[in-house]
Amino acid sequence: MTVKTRKNQVPSPAFLETVEEITRLYKSLPSRPSIEEVEAAISVIKTVSNEEQARLDDFGELECPQDVPQELFSVLQQARKTVVLFQSHEQRKEALYLVEADKMLEKIRWVDTKNFFGGFWGYPEGETDFYQFGARLKLVENGEVNSEKLSLMKVAAVIEKSAKTGAVVLDLRGKLMDRVEWLPLSIGKLSAITKLDLSENRIMALPTTISSLQALTKLDVHSNQLINLPGSFGELINLTHLDLRENRLRSLPASFVKLTKLEDLDLSLNQFTQLPETVGRVTRLKILNVMALPTTISSLKALTKLDVHSNQLINLPESLGELINLTHLDLRANRLKILNVETNELEEIPYTIGSCTSLVELRLDFNQLKSLPEAIGKLDCLEILALHYNRIRGLPTTMGQLSNLRELDVSFNELESIPENLCFAENLKKLNVANNFADLRYLPRNIGNLELLEELDISDDQIRVLPDSFRLLSKLSVFRADETPLEIPPRQVTILGAQAVVQFMADLVNKGDADTPLSKKKKVCSILWPFQEQLNHLVDKMLEVICLASMCIVIDE
Repeated sequence: MTVKTRKNQVPSPAFLETVEEITRLYKSLPSRPSIEEVEAAISVIKTVSNEEQARLDDFGELECPQDVPQELFSVLQQARKTVVLFQSHEQRKEALYLVEADKMLEKIRWVDTKNFFGGFWGYPEGETDFYQFGARLKLVENGEVNSEKLSLMKVAAVIEKSAKTGAVVLDLRGKLMDRVEWLPLSIGKLSAITKLDLSENRIMALPTTISSLQALTKLDVHSNQLINLPGSFGELINLTHLDLRENRLRSLPASFVKLTKLEDLDLSLNQFTQLPETVGRVTRLKILNVMALPTTISSLKALTKLDVHSNQLINLPESLGELINLTHLDLRANRLKILNVETNELEEIPYTIGSCTSLVELRLDFNQLKSLPEAIGKLDCLEILALHYNRIRGLPTTMGQLSNLRELDVSFNELESIPENLCFAENLKKLNVANNFADLRYLPRNIGNLELLEELDISDDQIRVLPDSFRLLSKLSVFRADETPLEIPPRQVTILGAQAVVQFMADLVNKGDADTPLSKKKKVCSILWPFQEQLNHLVDKMLEVICLASMCIVIDE
């Protein structure tokens, strides 16, 4: 194609050489930043400056500790300020470079040049200026960020891009460089965002502008370094799910009570000495995972799941029984104690637990419980009860009222007996009473009533004889008796499996077991368990008398 001047003349060789030189020089320059990138850079500079001043002001309020010379403290303060200034310089560097580059490249009028040369520059079809021409930073596609770790500058660019496209989901989980400890103020531009994931980074503070995200319903900031939340946090009025676990929070802002739509809240693994009462006023909560319980917890009438496992709880508030919709309660690995003024050693859970009639799962493992209240029998919906690693010696007689109970774990306790009433919990499928060591010697005589029982573990107990009704456990598929000194049935039978044991007991009972004095002795014992030692002695004496009488008859004859 022949290139002509504006007067439709063929360009001279000098003209073409000039054009080629300009082209070569322009191609050697980097692409001019996009509008979004420039705005992101300006936001970063402003954010860094604000954070820098805030940290310097904090240092200025510190007082010299006792026994530290003022001169030495001054050196410490200067070192702190130097570190802050250096970090701020590093954070600004990329953004300042981009802004300065934009100012220099702004002098190049690509649009005018294009018009002047009548398309000589070969812009792609549809490109009209430098903002559209050249490589563009592609960080966000379909709401997901590329796998590369992002600097503060690139985070700001992602925010600008997401704001421009109206993105509703932004996932920055584990995407920030370790040195990025705060977010750009421009995050407030994400007005359309409904789901924001900032988890698994090293963020120390959220900007106040985050309160502008009025459409946000789900915010995940778990596993960061958050020390506090901005005072305006409560303006996120549409928030329904909030995950703040594994941070360094010590308190919540007063505005937290405005989160009236919040249903799922996780505050576990923070540094709360006690849970703020404000949590008790977020009345629509359905799922709560915390390290302590507020006294106002009874206000959470909609709560269905409460998780406070692996903490240092020493008591439960009486108001816990007012959570009438609670279905899941996890209290594992705590130190539950209700201190009594008289004994100072009483360990229990409140009697009011019986009011939680919707409860289907209760886990109290790894505590110091010695007993359960009789009110446990009121938990009509309870399906799973886990109590292993406590100090429980006996179960309440009301256990038989748990008609929906499917799993019971009382292993690693000090259980001395199992109440016969438990045999009325006819839906029980799994029963673990293992590792009660020297304490547990007998199974309930009517254990055969548990016709749906599938798994039974009596390992490391002192049970020697199984009750006759064991033969009725037709659905038993797993039976463990490791290190238990069983005599009836013998070990060579137990190792054959659950149904072999059931069949052995059935055969034993069907034979009447009347052939030998020893078998008679065992049968009597299986009926009268609580008096076995006395009966053993009595039977031995009776056998001696019978033998002596037999000898006398023979002598007389």
